[in-house]
Amino acid sequence: MRNLATGVCIATTYVDRGDRRDHDAVTVNSVTSVSLDPPLVSLCLKLESRFLADLLTTKKWALSILDGSAAAAARLCSGDRASRVGALSSLSAAPGRETGALVLDVPSWLECELRDSFQLGDHTMVVGEVVATGTGHRREPLLYLRGRYRTLDDTDPPNGEE
Repeated sequence: MRNLATGVCIATTYVDRGDRRDHDAVTVNSVTSVSLDPPLVSLCLKLESRFLADLLTTKKWALSILDGSAAAAARLCSGDRASRVGALSSLSAAPGRETGALVLDVPSWLECELRDSFQLGDHTMVVGEVVATGTGHRREPLLYLRGRYRTLDDTDPPNGEE
């Protein structure tokens, strides 16, 4: 699968704890468009993920589709929960109009509400109905290929890499 280039997104969700809202974010590249009518997307998360637990509680999330300049943000949100939560304070983001999940300042984004979930192997697939979208300036997408973040101009493996 390392030879399958995928897009890179940051998924965000939250959980309300009394009078405070705790946000979390995670880098994902397992995003799939499932249906156009109604608009549905899926993503897969590890069973033991605290992000997944929060998403299943709140039933809302946002997907920020990253561009080629966002590799650092993708790295920040791919670590442990404490690192991800800390990274959120350094990223330009605002709560989505429909879900309240954070939407990053990126070329395009989706807000989703949970439609269904399925345990598959060591992951859970969540399927969400898209309830809001947005687009900004078009920029080259961030890709994940052969264990590295890349852009469309950087898809050839370096010498010696397979």
